Amino acid sequence: MPPKPAATSSKEVEEARAKMKARFDAVRTGGPGTARRTKRSKHTSHAADDKQLQAQLKRLGVNSIPGIEEANMFMENGSVIHFSGPKVQASVSANTYVISGHSETKRLEELLPGIINQLGPDNLMNLKRIAETFTAESNKPGEGADEDIPDIGDNFEDVSNK
Repeated sequence: MPPKPAATSSKEVEEARAKMKARFDAVRTGGPGTARRTKRSKHTSHAADDKQLQAQLKRLGVNSIPGIEEANMFMENGSVIHFSGPKVQASVSANTYVISGHSETKRLEELLPGIINQLGPDNLMNLKRIAETFTAESNKPGEGADEDIPDIGDNFEDVSNK
């Protein structure tokens, strides 16, 4: 069979390429317009970790201490980890103390004055710093106790008659 003219064959080739392109557009795996692959996260329950922790604590012989309303842990930067209504367990022989429950990280100033009896000598510098900032705020010029008193002038009777 004799070859077809070049113009006809290239036209047919272009049509065949267009058909192939249309067919493969539906199965493309990447590029613009394709959906992103969702990352599958591994959902693990923390119940197993909690059971292992409780088993280890039981092995150490910790006993629950009832009746503790709050617990505070003082950090070196002056902040306090405050536990309200914690579950406290202790093993004095193993020198192990466990405090569990909801905690909040607060500044030392927020818990004053109710926390003063819990402060030790290592928190003395933080107390001095708080006292210095308090005295510096109260001794600012132009402010103070006279701020709340209105200026009524020299004659009190004229002001009271208005």
